[in-house]
Amino acid sequence: MAPSKTELEQQDKARDAAFNKALHGNTAQAAGGFRAMIGKGSDAQKAAVDEYFKHWDNKDAKDETAEDRAKRTAEYATLTRHYYNLATDLYEYGWGQSFHFCRYSIGENFYQAIARHEHYLAYQIGIKDGMKVLDVGCGVGGPAREIAKFTGCHVTGLNNNDYQIQRATYYGAKEGMSDQLAFVKGDFMQMDFPDNSFDAVYAIEATVHAPKLAGVYSEIFRVLKPGGVFGVYEWLMTDEYDNDNLEHREIRLGIEVGDGISNMVKISDGLEAMKIAGFEMLHHEDLAERPDSIPWYWPLAGRWKYMQSVFDTFTIARMTWWGRGLAHNFAGALEMIGIAPAGTKKTANSLARAADALVAGGEKHLFTPMYLMVGKKPEQ
Repeated sequence: MAPSKTELEQQDKARDAAFNKALHGNTAQAAGGFRAMIGKGSDAQKAAVDEYFKHWDNKDAKDETAEDRAKRTAEYATLTRHYYNLATDLYEYGWGQSFHFCRYSIGENFYQAIARHEHYLAYQIGIKDGMKVLDVGCGVGGPAREIAKFTGCHVTGLNNNDYQIQRATYYGAKEGMSDQLAFVKGDFMQMDFPDNSFDAVYAIEATVHAPKLAGVYSEIFRVLKPGGVFGVYEWLMTDEYDNDNLEHREIRLGIEVGDGISNMVKISDGLEAMKIAGFEMLHHEDLAERPDSIPWYWPLAGRWKYMQSVFDTFTIARMTWWGRGLAHNFAGALEMIGIAPAGTKKTANSLARAADALVAGGEKHLFTPMYLMVGKKPEQ
């Protein structure tokens, strides 16, 4: 007798959990990204590197085909899971526990700006004390903790990566917030939550990993209560993007390679996906096009003109050509002597490629990481 869907899902979760244990061991409770990074299982790390980079090695924008993109899209779940198996510790070490971009104001430090970006989304959605809220693609829980503190709501974080769930749960308990937070394993294309489960839903730079935006937005619509509001900061190519332009394709592919994205689409596609899902659009805007004097991509640009205080020195220096060279050679040296697992430098190189592509996409107005869409589920 063939196994049921539930039995297959349980087998998948058990297999993922076993791989997570082999790769990450007990590093989910390591204090900091670097300490976690050097404690990986070498065989499992190699398997994750091979599984992720098989989608990208020996492929460039000039030779990319529709079939290449379709193959990546078909394997979006494993592609995304392995990407975050490889990149999570590097993100925490180099960026923090909120894996997203934001807008900046003069005199505002990095972490203050990150928190303000999260607060702004919560404000746009209307999250209030006591609400039951879903965070779709919650990472290690940085935004969930901040929004729960800011509003007094309860946040359930959904994630398909066991390691990130463990990290998020650990950080929530460490901050005494376990009663306000829950982190759940699941695929956002087929959530296990009943219909009409949440008062509000948000996603911060996460649903870009979906094979089809209309699919994930429709699932969000299903689990949202009638009258509830969904808000998203979406990664999208702007409508100035031309797929027949090789330079544009190189920028798009560079972002996808370094950020675990199978198939990024344009703003017009994102708006259409919200409509297909059934949302009544309350507001939509490309926040990257606000007339800010400091661009969203400044931490990646490695340019001293963006320095506001001495505290920005490290942020800028690490993204200069010599700062990257030092970091990548250091990662290579750690690999060579067996402290860092094999594949650490290759992963760091792909993140660097993405950084260059993100900056180019921002400067040329071809890409935005913060297209804000706020939609309401009709009362009836």
